[in-house]
Amino acid sequence: MKILALDSSGMAASVAVVEDENMLAEYTVNYKKTHSQTLLPMLDAAVQMIQLKLDTIDAIAVASGPGSFTGLRIGSATAKGLGLALDKPIIGVPTTQALAYNLFGAGGVVCPIMDARRNQVYTGIYGFENGHLEILEDQMAADIYQVIEKLNALKRQVIFTGDGISVYREVIDQNIQVPAEYAPAHLNRQRASAVAALAMEYLKAGRVQTAAEHRPEYLRMSQAERERQERLAQKEGSS
Repeated sequence: MKILALDSSGMAASVAVVEDENMLAEYTVNYKKTHSQTLLPMLDAAVQMIQLKLDTIDAIAVASGPGSFTGLRIGSATAKGLGLALDKPIIGVPTTQALAYNLFGAGGVVCPIMDARRNQVYTGIYGFENGHLEILEDQMAADIYQVIEKLNALKRQVIFTGDGISVYREVIDQNIQVPAEYAPAHLNRQRASAVAALAMEYLKAGRVQTAAEHRPEYLRMSQAERERQERLAQKEGSS
């Protein structure tokens, strides 16, 4: 089984190709460029480097969200375009699950936190049991203090990962009541290799979509949608 994976859900853009237990290629950039500038050139470079014929892949995996609205749309559109052109299935992998999968086999629990602004994070709580990812709390948009309360209630060691660490580390340190660690730099950002590895498990279980069926999973409204609702609410209140 050969999977091409994309992740543009956060600041990092990442492309990977995994065949069975082997990672053939991974190209990740965490820099201030838009994914519309980087993702396709990265994909082209990875494909040329390993002399990959795209029609030989079995599926296209993509980080399906949550995350940056623009980044998710770019990743989704790229995956859908490839899926339609190549007639290949799409495997949507929840972003926080893929982030947790970077720490495969870790003891205790893994808590990915992505900064969602307004004191909120995109997160989930995961563990590993018998070589499989265990979902203790499915991905959600939540207040950081609520997340810390959930972790304290579990009374288990926790490893945090994701770009939310740099934003909320002080809050976490002040309020966490269980042993806590923070993933190092090579494991605390989105990586397409983790998306591909987890997608391999999904593919074996038949959890695939057609390109036409695939949609990003935003978890909450965009800022533009929230502002529109606020304006409508103000108009109704003044009428």
